[in-house]
Parts: sequence; structure tokens; C-alpha cells
Amino acid sequence: MVRRRLALLPGLLASASLIGGCGHPVQNKLEGRWLGGGVENFDDAVVAAATGWARGTSFEFSGGSVTVSIPAEEPRTGKYKIASVHESDVQLTVERADGAVDNVHLKLDDDRCMRWMLGDNRSVVLSREQ
Repeated sequence: MVRRRLALLPGLLASASLIGGCGHPVQNKLEGRWLGGGVENFDDAVVAAATGWARGTSFEFSGGSVTVSIPAEEPRTGKYKIASVHESDVQLTVERADGAVDNVHLKLDDDRCMRWMLGDNRSVVLSREQ
């Protein structure tokens, strides 16, 4: 009887870790602070201003929350969920304090670089803080 219970132990531990695990695997890839460094696909006339704005932008992922800091605005924190993942494309839903929900499109290039897709093929390039 004791042997039988011990034989089941590895399977039970594995199941417990899956049930109480750390959420979606992409959540682990997002964890940490990401700093804006530049922009892509902006008109030449606004690229300098857009780059300055991007360099003041940051995302900080901690557990199921994200804090977004944008120049000239107060940082905003909300709970986020992974809505979908397809290859490097990640769609998030972020709940604001007032209950409104924002959709965020990210492209994870690798462990150190991602892009915040703004629409019209424009993006803010972010790098993981070291």
C-alpha cells in the first residue's frame, strides 16, 4: 500500500504544479521591465518626436499586472490576460482601474526585444531592462 502511494507521488506533484503553476508560458517571457528605445514605420516628419516619446515609454510586467508609463501621463497599472498567441504575435487584454478593457498587440522578437504594435504597421521598439 505504501509503495503504491509512493509510486503515485511523482504524477500528483506534476499535476499540482500544472494546476497551481505560473500561468501562460508567455507571461513568463513578458515578466520584468521593458524600456522604449525607438519607433518603426513613422513618417519622416514625425520620427524625431515619436522617438523621443518612445524613449520615455515603459512596460513593467509583474505577475498578472502590467504598469504602462507614457510621457506626460501618470503611469497606469491593470490586470492583464493573454488573449491569444500566434508565433511571435501576442494579444493582451488589460483591465483599467475604471473597468474599461484595452487590447494590446505585442510582437516578441526574442528574450530581450519586443515591439508594441500601434496600428498601420507602426510600432514602438522596447528592450528588456538589464
